Amino acid sequence: MAIRIPRIIKKSSTTGDVPKGHFAVYVGEKQKKRFVIPISFLNEPLFQELLSQAEEEFGFNHPMGGVTIPCSEDLFIDLTSRLRK
Repeated sequence: MAIRIPRIIKKSSTTGDVPKGHFAVYVGEKQKKRFVIPISFLNEPLFQELLSQAEEEFGFNHPMGGVTIPCSEDLFIDLTSRLRK
């Protein structure tokens, strides 16, 4: 029997599809992909660590025009799947 876990993040391709209470981040090492995630992630220590790494790498000059997270897409999905909505 399989247990289905709801996705709390989603890939997004357009700039106008960010619902209230969410924000977009760009994730990837070479090819950046856009994800829409809940603002509540900002309170999570694990996500704050990702933001600290982004600050170290990019400062406030994010090449994609939004918050860029410098890790692989798989790692990002794994880490954010541990966070609560």
